[in-house]
Amino acid sequence: MIDAGRHAVLGVRVAAVDYDAVVDAVVRAAEAGKPLAVSALAVHGVMTGARDPVHARRLNGLDLVLPDGQPVRWALRWRHGVSLPDRVYGPALSLRVLAACAIHGLPVYFYGSREPVLTALVRNVLARFPELLVAGCEPSQFRRQDPEERRAVVERIRGSGARVCFTGLGCPRQEVWAFENRDALSMPILAVGAAFDFHAGTSLQAPAWMQRVGLEWAFRLACEPRRLWQRYLVLNPLFALFLFAEWAGLRRFEPALPDGSEPLELPG
Repeated sequence: MIDAGRHAVLGVRVAAVDYDAVVDAVVRAAEAGKPLAVSALAVHGVMTGARDPVHARRLNGLDLVLPDGQPVRWALRWRHGVSLPDRVYGPALSLRVLAACAIHGLPVYFYGSREPVLTALVRNVLARFPELLVAGCEPSQFRRQDPEERRAVVERIRGSGARVCFTGLGCPRQEVWAFENRDALSMPILAVGAAFDFHAGTSLQAPAWMQRVGLEWAFRLACEPRRLWQRYLVLNPLFALFLFAEWAGLRRFEPALPDGSEPLELPG
């Protein structure tokens, strides 16, 4: 189990941890009924914080921001000398957490995406983990909710008996939602994005070798060029440029924290 603390990548405090450390933290928080907001961020997610100080405060107000993308993992090594054996990939983490929830009898809730995706997702995870307890699922409304609607979603999740909530609202909406509802839900929230589509079978994952060498972006761009071209062809080079500028002392990215808060420690 690896827990090497938090380190700023372009102002976003990324947890240098492995899968085992995250799963352990989720299970312990779920059993204790304590909040734990977790997000697996690739380059696109880190760049949302690097380019928006308000959102950076939200990201740094989460309990665990994980190095989902290989470039984020490499940035930890280059800028901070922290070497991890692997990234903490949201879809892979989801399966590990679901397996642990099945073993420990922790009911789960899926929030986000579309109804057909959720139906396939629940069917597939139950086929894989027959002992898993699914307390409920709810699709995104794909529009701005008023305060009463937001409270109602939280109450439905709490009332379902769920002990762990997975959200797949897409970046950065899912991180905003996890930040805003962390304390109200008082359970682990895992913002895992594309994991819903991958495990539902509605989107293809890159081959393992492409993931290992950091070319997953190329596979996803080839699959969805219209939706993802800006994310990968603009933000990926900009991420490298920002890292170089920070290393060369040409630009500083201070880790912004939520107003009035102290730096959060990793769950112990």
